[in-house]
Amino acid sequence: MLRRIAIAALCACSAAAHAELPEPVARLLRAANIPDQAIGLIVTRGDTVLAAHGAERSMQPASTMKLVTTMVGLEQLGPIFHGRTELRSAAELVDGVLRGDLALRGGADADFDADALTHMLQALRNAGVKKIQGDLILDRQLFRPARPDLAAPQFDETPEFRYNVVPDALLLNTNMLNIDIASTGKKLSLLMMPPLEGVAVAADMKLIDGPCSKWEDGWRTPEYVRGAGGKLTVLLHGTFPKNCAKSTSISVLDRQDYADRLFRSIWRGLGGAFSGVVRDGETPPDTRQLAEHVSRALPDVLRDINKWSDNTQARLLYLSLGSLETDAMLGSHPLPPAPTDDSATRARQVVHQWFARHQMDDQDLVLENGSGLSRVERIRPAQMAGLLRAASASPWAPEFLSSLPIVALDGTMRRRLRDSPAAARARIKTGSLKNVVAVAGYVPDANGQQCVVVGFINHELVGHGAGRAVLDALIDWVATSGAAVNPALNER
Repeated sequence: MLRRIAIAALCACSAAAHAELPEPVARLLRAANIPDQAIGLIVTRGDTVLAAHGAERSMQPASTMKLVTTMVGLEQLGPIFHGRTELRSAAELVDGVLRGDLALRGGADADFDADALTHMLQALRNAGVKKIQGDLILDRQLFRPARPDLAAPQFDETPEFRYNVVPDALLLNTNMLNIDIASTGKKLSLLMMPPLEGVAVAADMKLIDGPCSKWEDGWRTPEYVRGAGGKLTVLLHGTFPKNCAKSTSISVLDRQDYADRLFRSIWRGLGGAFSGVVRDGETPPDTRQLAEHVSRALPDVLRDINKWSDNTQARLLYLSLGSLETDAMLGSHPLPPAPTDDSATRARQVVHQWFARHQMDDQDLVLENGSGLSRVERIRPAQMAGLLRAASASPWAPEFLSSLPIVALDGTMRRRLRDSPAAARARIKTGSLKNVVAVAGYVPDANGQQCVVVGFINHELVGHGAGRAVLDALIDWVATSGAAVNPALNER
């Protein structure tokens, strides 16, 4: 209870604080012509507020919002949570023929890729299945709606790249195609992986003189078209430098087509026969499990989410919060059905309930998808600091802390602050969108005492490294100075 009161007091005291900014921060803001009103920051050591400026402003946090999703996810689902994918059927197996439908049921499996599907289908072959005399049912029903990608508005002008992929409960291989592009002076060659039955890749890209390092400047949004006999062709558009070789990963195909063609390719490659169609649906009752794939434990997945700022994995975890409940002994299972609530709505309720349990103010906390890839999501710097303080007192604090990028060593902080005392000591989650930069995490001060540091800048001039330099200066100031206390910030 004392810890909860301290968190509430922190938020209350920062509301009145509008102190002078740390001098290195103020100097770099002026140099970039970014007004003081565009930044919100707070630095605390224990119950002591060391610096606060605009800490009660509701601001866009960009990918630092992943800290909310991962901390709540860790406490709600637990450190032994695993996503799961199952192959199930109620059909009889007679002389190598599965006489009925086969269901592929998704369970928020963060690691369900082409290799995982191959191993599951190999297990089916090992069990004696040579032919599937029925349909393959793709069961995405754990989340509501089952295809959240269909209703999601396009975030920016590059929907094909991985950071924009909207997950569902049966997201296979993140729906990605890996394409190698190579050119000579006159010819362009393309290689697509994984191989998909009836899918080819082509390009109308014009070869130009130019540096290979800037090949993406000529990239244009790709598409796919249906041809005779159900053939699909992925078309690449734009320009490409002569005498250049590059690789890229894109999500272009509808995920129904992708899963269909990947399944057929793998099953045929394993010597299996299939006479049905691939369709969406729900796993029938009274089925038996024929094969399964289990994801890594949640703490391992959190490292992908926070260290490398994986939007798709963060969104998958967020939707899992709205679809699953976990018992420490029995594992995870679907929440009781609530037809009026979709999974994102339930997830939002779970997060607000978490704030309430920790007696933290959740006013102005706005969630959309839990990843920060949003122009809607908002949180106050003081609220983020309160969450970080609560996380440090959680039973799962080591698992949470290990998911954050280590300054100057790994993740999105691997190239930053290499000459600072924060290097190899601080753990910081970063965030960036157009007009937004953010940091949030833990920084040991000059005396080795752990400080919570949160800084958001929402302004059109944060680009070209200007905003990042300001926030790096904030981290360095804490790590270098030990941050003397301003008594006015801690008056009650």
